[in-house]
Amino acid sequence: MADQNLFEQLKEVLADFKAFLDANVATIKPAVQAIASLVPQITELIDLLVGLLGKLKTELQNLDVGAIPGLGEVAEFTGMIPALLEAAKKLLPGETSSIDSIADVADVVTGLPSVDAVKAELIALIDAITVHLNSLKP
Repeated sequence: MADQNLFEQLKEVLADFKAFLDANVATIKPAVQAIASLVPQITELIDLLVGLLGKLKTELQNLDVGAIPGLGEVAEFTGMIPALLEAAKKLLPGETSSIDSIADVADVVTGLPSVDAVKAELIALIDAITVHLNSLKP
Protein backbone atom coordinates (compact mmCIF):
# COMPACT_ATOMS: atom_id res chain seq x y z
CA MET A 1 0.00 0.00 0.00
CA ALA A 2 1.34 3.40 -0.96
CA ASP A 3 0.25 5.17 2.22
CA GLN A 4 1.73 2.64 4.67
CA ASN A 5 4.57 4.00 6.75
CA LEU A 6 7.81 2.18 7.39
CA PHE A 7 6.71 0.67 10.72
CA GLU A 8 3.42 -0.63 9.29
CA GLN A 9 5.37 -2.17 6.39
CA LEU A 10 7.79 -3.77 8.83
CA LYS A 11 4.89 -5.17 10.85
CA GLU A 12 3.33 -6.65 7.71
CA VAL A 13 6.61 -8.23 6.56
CA LEU A 14 7.32 -9.68 10.01
CA ALA A 15 3.77 -11.01 10.32
CA ASP A 16 4.03 -12.69 6.92
CA PHE A 17 7.40 -14.21 7.79
CA LYS A 18 6.10 -15.45 11.16
CA ALA A 19 2.99 -16.95 9.53
CA PHE A 20 5.19 -18.75 7.01
CA LEU A 21 7.39 -20.13 9.78
CA ASP A 22 4.35 -21.07 11.89
CA ALA A 23 3.07 -23.17 9.02
CA ASN A 24 6.37 -24.58 7.75
CA VAL A 25 8.94 -25.00 10.53
CA ALA A 26 8.13 -28.71 10.86
CA THR A 27 8.84 -29.19 7.15
CA ILE A 28 11.83 -26.86 6.97
CA LYS A 29 13.68 -28.12 10.07
CA PRO A 30 14.66 -31.57 8.74
CA ALA A 31 15.65 -30.03 5.40
CA VAL A 32 17.81 -27.37 7.07
CA GLN A 33 19.49 -30.02 9.19
CA ALA A 34 20.19 -32.16 6.11
CA ILE A 35 21.51 -29.15 4.22
CA ALA A 36 23.75 -28.26 7.20
CA SER A 37 25.71 -31.47 6.64
CA LEU A 38 26.41 -30.34 3.06
CA VAL A 39 26.53 -26.58 3.55
CA PRO A 40 27.38 -25.83 7.18
CA GLN A 41 27.09 -22.11 6.48
CA ILE A 42 23.30 -22.44 6.70
CA THR A 43 23.67 -22.40 10.49
CA GLU A 44 25.71 -19.20 10.18
CA LEU A 45 22.96 -17.76 7.95
CA ILE A 46 20.39 -18.46 10.67
CA ASP A 47 22.67 -16.98 13.34
CA LEU A 48 23.20 -13.83 11.25
CA LEU A 49 19.47 -13.46 10.71
CA VAL A 50 18.80 -13.92 14.43
CA GLY A 51 21.50 -11.33 15.16
CA LEU A 52 19.95 -8.87 12.74
CA LEU A 53 16.53 -9.37 14.32
CA GLY A 54 18.11 -8.78 17.73
CA LYS A 55 19.55 -5.46 16.56
CA LEU A 56 16.20 -4.47 15.08
CA LYS A 57 14.48 -5.32 18.37
CA THR A 58 16.98 -3.21 20.31
CA GLU A 59 16.46 -0.23 18.02
CA LEU A 60 12.69 -0.53 18.38
CA GLN A 61 12.95 -0.76 22.16
CA ASN A 62 15.11 2.37 22.19
CA LEU A 63 12.61 4.42 20.17
CA ASP A 64 10.80 6.70 22.61
CA VAL A 65 8.98 9.31 20.56
CA GLY A 66 6.26 10.26 23.03
CA ALA A 67 8.09 13.26 24.48
CA ILE A 68 9.18 14.88 21.21
CA PRO A 69 7.35 18.20 20.80
CA GLY A 70 6.18 18.97 17.26
CA LEU A 71 6.69 15.41 16.07
CA GLY A 72 3.40 15.39 14.18
CA GLU A 73 4.34 18.51 12.26
CA VAL A 74 7.82 17.17 11.47
CA ALA A 75 6.25 13.92 10.23
CA GLU A 76 3.87 15.93 8.05
CA PHE A 77 6.86 17.86 6.67
CA THR A 78 8.81 14.69 5.88
CA GLY A 79 5.66 13.15 4.43
CA MET A 80 5.70 15.83 1.74
CA ILE A 81 9.29 15.10 0.73
CA PRO A 82 8.69 12.00 -1.48
CA ALA A 83 6.79 13.97 -4.12
CA LEU A 84 9.56 16.56 -4.22
CA LEU A 85 12.18 13.84 -4.52
CA GLU A 86 10.36 12.10 -7.39
CA ALA A 87 10.31 15.36 -9.33
CA ALA A 88 13.98 15.98 -8.53
CA LYS A 89 14.92 12.45 -9.61
CA LYS A 90 13.58 13.13 -13.09
CA LEU A 91 15.55 16.35 -13.38
CA LEU A 92 18.68 15.09 -11.64
CA PRO A 93 19.15 11.46 -12.72
CA GLY A 94 22.79 11.51 -11.59
CA GLU A 95 21.70 12.19 -8.00
CA THR A 96 19.59 9.05 -7.57
CA SER A 97 21.75 7.73 -4.72
CA SER A 98 21.50 10.98 -2.73
CA ILE A 99 17.79 11.25 -3.42
CA ASP A 100 17.23 7.67 -2.25
CA SER A 101 19.17 8.37 0.96
CA ILE A 102 17.01 11.41 1.66
CA ALA A 103 13.88 9.36 0.97
CA ASP A 104 14.99 6.65 3.41
CA VAL A 105 15.46 9.16 6.24
CA ALA A 106 12.18 10.92 5.43
CA ASP A 107 10.37 7.57 5.48
CA VAL A 108 11.67 6.75 8.97
CA VAL A 109 10.80 10.19 10.36
CA THR A 110 7.34 10.17 8.75
CA GLY A 111 6.53 6.90 10.51
CA LEU A 112 7.76 7.91 13.97
CA PRO A 113 4.40 9.15 15.33
CA SER A 114 2.93 5.68 14.80
CA VAL A 115 5.80 3.66 16.25
CA ASP A 116 4.43 3.56 19.79
CA ALA A 117 1.18 2.07 18.48
CA VAL A 118 2.94 -0.90 16.87
CA LYS A 119 6.16 -1.24 18.89
CA ALA A 120 4.89 -4.03 21.15
CA GLU A 121 3.52 -5.96 18.17
CA LEU A 122 6.80 -5.61 16.27
CA ILE A 123 8.82 -6.84 19.24
CA ALA A 124 6.47 -9.80 19.79
CA LEU A 125 6.77 -10.76 16.11
CA ILE A 126 10.57 -10.54 16.26
CA ASP A 127 10.63 -12.71 19.38
CA ALA A 128 8.41 -15.36 17.79
CA ILE A 129 10.46 -15.41 14.58
CA THR A 130 13.69 -15.70 16.58
CA VAL A 131 12.34 -18.74 18.45
CA HIS A 132 11.40 -20.37 15.13
CA LEU A 133 14.78 -19.62 13.56
CA ASN A 134 16.69 -20.98 16.55
CA SER A 135 14.60 -24.14 16.41
CA LEU A 136 15.80 -24.79 12.85
CA LYS A 137 19.45 -25.12 13.83
CA PRO A 138 20.94 -28.60 14.13
